[in-house]
Amino acid sequence: MAAPASRRVRRRARAEPRARSAEDWWWDRLAPSGSGYHLLQSDSMLLVLSEPGPARPRAQRRAARRAPRQPPPAPRAAAKPKPKPKARLRPEPAAVPEPADGPDAGWGDRIPLEILVQIFRLLVAADGPMPFLGRAARVCRRWQEAASQPTLWHTVTLSPPLASRPANGRVKAEMKLLASLEWLMPSRFSQLQRLTLIHWKSQVHPVLKLVGESCPRLTFLKLSGCHGVTADALVMLAKACCQLHSLDLQHSMVESTAVVSFLEEAGPRMRKLWLTYSSQTTAILGALLGSCCPQLQVLEVSTDINRNSIPLQLPVEALQKGCPQLQVLRLLNLMWLPKPPGRGAAPGPGFPSLEELCLASSTCNFVSNEVLGRLLHGSPNLRLLDLRGCARVTPAGLQDLPCQELEQLHLGLYGTSDRLTLAKEGSPLLTQKWCHTLRELDLSGQGFSEKDLEQALAAFLSTPGGLHPALCSLNLRGTRVTPSTVSSVISSCPGLLYLNLESCRCLPRGLKRAYRGLEEVQWCLEQLLTSPSPS
Repeated sequence: MAAPASRRVRRRARAEPRARSAEDWWWDRLAPSGSGYHLLQSDSMLLVLSEPGPARPRAQRRAARRAPRQPPPAPRAAAKPKPKPKARLRPEPAAVPEPADGPDAGWGDRIPLEILVQIFRLLVAADGPMPFLGRAARVCRRWQEAASQPTLWHTVTLSPPLASRPANGRVKAEMKLLASLEWLMPSRFSQLQRLTLIHWKSQVHPVLKLVGESCPRLTFLKLSGCHGVTADALVMLAKACCQLHSLDLQHSMVESTAVVSFLEEAGPRMRKLWLTYSSQTTAILGALLGSCCPQLQVLEVSTDINRNSIPLQLPVEALQKGCPQLQVLRLLNLMWLPKPPGRGAAPGPGFPSLEELCLASSTCNFVSNEVLGRLLHGSPNLRLLDLRGCARVTPAGLQDLPCQELEQLHLGLYGTSDRLTLAKEGSPLLTQKWCHTLRELDLSGQGFSEKDLEQALAAFLSTPGGLHPALCSLNLRGTRVTPSTVSSVISSCPGLLYLNLESCRCLPRGLKRAYRGLEEVQWCLEQLLTSPSPS
């Protein structure tokens, strides 16, 4: 009687439902019941088909997958085959209900349009509208509706393909893109704010005409490497786009009369202006000196690849009167020749709102302590001062400046120090004045002595209030800094993330390089503390 009882116990255990395995879980995720999909499995692939097919019940498919494959039998002598045991068939599972009529809409159509537009807005803010929006519009109708929202097309860059090909191919490419813009701008660019045109050689005027007709909210326009920009196109754009306040014409061939006409029309609302210095820049600067743009905040004048050898004569006091609201002034790589003030002339009003002054140059220029004082005598809010290449400026002249909260100071000399007699003393005057606010300091190529640099960098050891210095970037390339001085400044500045020690004669070999990141800077400190001092 015990044996039949044990068989009944085993039969009850077999009849109990088996726990779901990981394979069953993945199988249900790939083809859930009632989804309208079925699976086909072969030796090397798994197919998920959307149309309902005559698939076997899931239990039978699972049993077929788990059944081990039998190797082919080896040739043996004829023998009486053994009878195979009868396979026990599992009970048939319940029939799967048929899916509802009609195709599944998919998760893309279930997302509300407002949420989908918000997702697209995040992607556009990171990578720009093109080519993402153009590709997303081809996914489905819902995505096309979301990608067509004008609020997503607020920043656009247009550059015709084949820009480096011969003239015939370039003209055809511009004509083809212009034909697309004729329907794209009215439907997509109604809320465009920032537009950049790159390498347009023949169709600039039609494009600017379309912009004036379709983009009333345009605020920023950049023309880079463009030719054929006429005065009529710029004046028409200034009248049509009443919110346009920023114009970038660097590296484009634009007549000075066209720029002057534009400034006369849109000058009262202009905030930012970028120019490339040429023989025609004098007329544009003359319009600025005549108070054409009283609200101008950013002015940048730089040279082209082919450097212009004609010096730029710019009266400092007249610029201060014409642009009193200037916050950023950049005169990059220019041979700037400031006009001297007349005898008995009163000092200019200065730039009360100036926060950034950049006079960097790769060659020697005529900026001196006297010129710097004329520029900055009324600028207490200066935060960035870039004087790279200005070898005539001394630490004594910088100490007399009225700004007390300077954060970035760049005094590096690149390629000019070999022909000049550099000052060997005075660097402590800089760090003692701005050690509590300096975040970036560049002294590369300066001729300060070892003792002078040691005194200068010692100012970061003790800051007012016991706080750590804010210094995070230090460039000492080509200076006479010693290992003890470097180790002291690294120890006292825990936020130092960039340190350039290239071509420093007093440092051991193997350490004369640039260090980026906190780990590399700390590794440099360990090497300096463990390595022997150079003889």
